[in-house]
Amino acid sequence: MSSPPSGVDLVAVRRDLEARRDRTRARVAALAQRPELGSAQGFGKRIGDGTIEAVSRLTEIGVGESLERGLARTERALAKLDDGTYGRCDTCGKPIGRARLLAIPDGVLCLTCAESARQVRPPRRR
Repeated sequence: MSSPPSGVDLVAVRRDLEARRDRTRARVAALAQRPELGSAQGFGKRIGDGTIEAVSRLTEIGVGESLERGLARTERALAKLDDGTYGRCDTCGKPIGRARLLAIPDGVLCLTCAESARQVRPPRRR
């Protein structure tokens, strides 16, 4: 078990992460709800109506995927708080800088490893 990062209030971090987790779960659940019967817009008589609906749905899917990635990061940070490794990089094990933790409380990678991960990120799906 490592010591908490200097100058980081772990109680406040936990409270903020738990609130973020709960908000994100609620947003994901709202996006995942099926539309009420008869409320979905059909393609109708105007082609633009269907296009708008399709673009809206694709946007919701993208937002949902982004929310799920954020939720996974938040839950990982909470797990690290539980096991006493919060503030240590998941990849290299070195301490994560105080400024980075204050800016990104759900960050589980040090700046060096985060930059490396960003460079090898798989291409986005279309």
